[in-house]
Amino acid sequence: MLVRTRSFALVALALATVTATACKKKPVVAPTPTTVAKPFNQDSADAADRARRAAAESAAKAAADKAAAAAAAAKLASEIAAARSAFAMPVYFDYDKSDIRDDQKVTLEAKIPLFQANADMRIRVAGNTDNRGSDEYNLALGQRRAAEVKRYLVARGIDAGRIDVVSFGEERPAVAQDNEDAWAKNRRDEFEIIAGANPFKLPNK
Repeated sequence: MLVRTRSFALVALALATVTATACKKKPVVAPTPTTVAKPFNQDSADAADRARRAAAESAAKAAADKAAAAAAAAKLASEIAAARSAFAMPVYFDYDKSDIRDDQKVTLEAKIPLFQANADMRIRVAGNTDNRGSDEYNLALGQRRAAEVKRYLVARGIDAGRIDVVSFGEERPAVAQDNEDAWAKNRRDEFEIIAGANPFKLPNK
């Protein structure tokens, strides 16, 4: 009886071993993909090279155009600043005089093309004096100086309605000193744009 039991046990063990072995499956190995090399196409390579060159040339042109536009804008701004400075340049007078000196007429003549280029521009001419003489006398002298400049410009075709005049007498010295050089700088007419020059235009622009 013991022998038969042992035999059954051995048979059962053998069957279990076979079953376990049968249940183990070998792993499935995926086939390695095969890359097929495409044949070299010279036309495609040339086209890609042309496209790269065209893109580079386009970028370079855009950069050059931008730089040129910036340079032109800077040049125009500089010219406008210079023209504004020329327009604002004072006219100077001799002591106790209101007539326009010959050497100051060039300064006035330079303003006329700027008046013509800016047809809506209105200005104020402010007459000033040195500090010698009474306040009342200097206010009247400053007024005469401003009015004389206005007459000069109107005689050269500038509409009188575009020019206001005012006198500050000795109240606004350019140089606050008491000597001949300071007095010479204080005897002046100053020019201020009060309307109609935004943007400020240059002649022949």
